[in-house]
Amino acid sequence: MELHNLSPNPGSKHRVKRLGAGESSGRGKTSGKGNKGQKARSGSGTRVGFEGGQMPLHRRLPKRGFNNYDFRDKFIVVNVGDLDDRFETGATIDEAALRKAGLVNGPCDKIKLLGDGEVEKSFTVAFHKVSSTAKEKIEKAGGSIAEPAPKIKDKASEA
Repeated sequence: MELHNLSPNPGSKHRVKRLGAGESSGRGKTSGKGNKGQKARSGSGTRVGFEGGQMPLHRRLPKRGFNNYDFRDKFIVVNVGDLDDRFETGATIDEAALRKAGLVNGPCDKIKLLGDGEVEKSFTVAFHKVSSTAKEKIEKAGGSIAEPAPKIKDKASEA
């Protein structure tokens, strides 16, 4: 069997219905689109949920509850294996050190350390959250976990 021998199974492919090809096309004068109206025009159809100008259901129903999505803390995740690769023994690792090493990019509110990878070096880690496996691996290697310095918001970003 070679590529030029392949063909679809008989009956699995159908010819495209050629609409709008005149009265003698076998589809009749209106080409199977019924009579005149919005749905008979080219590019026809309305968007999903459109009810002919009537107030749509999703706007008629009351909105309830509170969504915390915009106000949540954005966490960036770092694994202990990445720290072991990029930092020397005895280093103090915080957000600034991670950004300098290229492990954290873009805006974030907090950093969480996860326990994927192995740790042979001892260092001090100052993150907002540390998983239990990461804490275990760091302390086993002789390192420690410190509280992170609070973030100082400047006046320019608030205005």
